[in-house]
Formats: sequence, structure tokens, C-alpha cells
Amino acid sequence: MPLDARDQTESRTGTDPDFAIEAKGLTKVYKGQGKSGEKRALDNVDLQIPRGSLFGLLGPNGAGKSTFINILAGLVVKTSGSAKIWGYEVEDNPRMAKAAIGVVPQELNIDPFFTPEEMLDVQAGLYGVPKAERRTDAILETIGLTDKRGAYARTLSGGMRRRLLIGKAMVHDPPVLVLDEPTAGVDIELRQQLWENVVELNKRGTTVLLTTHYLEEAQELCDRIAIINNGQVVAHDDKRHLLGRLDAKTVRVTVRENLTDIPAPLQPFNPTIQSDGVEADGRTVMTIAYRPSSMTAGEIINALNVANLTILDLSTEETDLEDIFLQLTSRSKG
Repeated sequence: MPLDARDQTESRTGTDPDFAIEAKGLTKVYKGQGKSGEKRALDNVDLQIPRGSLFGLLGPNGAGKSTFINILAGLVVKTSGSAKIWGYEVEDNPRMAKAAIGVVPQELNIDPFFTPEEMLDVQAGLYGVPKAERRTDAILETIGLTDKRGAYARTLSGGMRRRLLIGKAMVHDPPVLVLDEPTAGVDIELRQQLWENVVELNKRGTTVLLTTHYLEEAQELCDRIAIINNGQVVAHDDKRHLLGRLDAKTVRVTVRENLTDIPAPLQPFNPTIQSDGVEADGRTVMTIAYRPSSMTAGEIINALNVANLTILDLSTEETDLEDIFLQLTSRSKG
């Protein structure tokens, strides 16, 4: 049954909620089949996604990400707890909840015999958007497919089809957009174009929930990140605070001198000389791992000066999202 356009209007009026998506105690248990026992896909998940954020939901395969999204989309019935979209409980008020969300699935579920223009028009009709209020031209421009509006979908590249899926999710102007692995199988150039579109949508006020296996994308794009593993949220924080959880940093320094032993001023830092030893031209490369909470890079540089070493090159390696992800998911397995 299509959503009535009046329902959509009502869902966007009044005071906007603080959280675009809110889950409390959300649990989903799949019954066992045959000899296999029941599967707890989500285990008492509490998650709040602020309105206007570009939010990353990360986790290994089977962690519960797809189940969470499918509950929001109304495709899976929760076992217990609550899930709200734009303030509407997905089961108690499904019409309003569905009017507030657009979901871009992993699968390229596009009719090959429809053009992008036809596809967006049909999708808008399914949501009950009157013809006079449809934004087909604007959406085609946003996703960069204006010049392909009359081409059959089967002739589009993989990246274009991904963008068309985003367009389909936007036809009813939802305040929340969910992207489930949107860049899977997309080449680097098209992936960049796709993210430019998503960032622009977010700047215009759309709340974006993103799942991805490309951790560098989440680190670059998202302002808040949650990590889910074994059906439980093991981390949820502002990206900057999350990256600060690992109190670890590495300094790699190249000195002019040919060293076989570690000078006394550097011994407290326990540096390691590069495994292949001294470089062919006599230079030495040392790596020093340290905790920013207990020392600074300046102290290391001072020790190098005290040791009368000539610094030719110095670089630092920061904690990245992959380090956090691996630490948290391996810890939760134990």
C-alpha cells in the first residue's frame, strides 16, 4: 500500500527530534533450524544517531549490521526492544517511519528495462508523491545522471546503478538516508563521485547512516561512529574521541650516522633499528613507539639532539580507525 503524501508532510512538520534513529534494548533472535540453535543477531542494542549527522555503523560480517537496517526498513520483525525513525516506532507507526527513511541496499535491485527517469517516477508513485510534487529532475541532477535519464538501466555502469539506487531512496524526500555498503564493487573514481553526492546531501540536512567495509572511508566521511560485533555495540562515540582511545603513536626517524648500538640518551625510549640494519649510504632508520599520554614527540627529538645525531627525516604514524576496529572486535570475541 503506497504511503500518502500527506503523511510525509505531517512527518516533517513540528519539532524535529534530537535523534534521527534511536534504538533501545533492540534484540533480534532467529529461531534455530534443524540441529542449529537459535541465533541472537542483535543483543540489547542501545544506539542513538543524532539528527543531521553522517554516522558510520561498522562491524565484521555477521555482526548484526544488516539485521539492524532491515528492522529499520520494516523487513525484519524485532524480538524485543524499540527502534524509532524520526521519533516514530517502526512497528507501532510503520507508515510514518517508512516515510522518514530511504534505504539503499547492497544488492543492485534495478529493473533493467526501465530508464532512470521512469524508475524514479514509479518509485515516487509507490510512495504516494503527487506528480506535481515529484523531484525527478532535481534528483537526477543530484546523482549526476541527467544525461542518462532516457537510457535503459541495463546500459548503466555499476557506479551509475549505485547512484540510481540513492536516487530511488530520495524520491519521497526522507530526512534519513541509510546506505548499506554503497561502494561495494565500485571503482575508485566512481566511489569518489558517490561520496561527493552523499556529503552534499548531508550538508543539506539529510541524516546519513552508512555501513561500509572500507574503514578509511568511514574515517574520512563520518562525524560519529559505532562498532557492532556479535550483535552488541562495542563502541559508539564522536570520531575524534574514538580515535583517541588507543594511546599509541609511532615515530620513524632517519639519522645521518651509522649506528650499530642505541645511544644512551635514546635507550629509555627503547627504539628499534630497521630490520635490514644500517642503510647502504650509512644512514640509520629507527622506530620508536610511545604513549602520547606519558610523553611527547618533542622529548624524543630532544634525546636525539642530546645524542648528537643528525636528523635527516622524521615522520609519525597516527592511530587510525582500523587499529580501533581490530582492537575492539578482537577483544569482544574473547
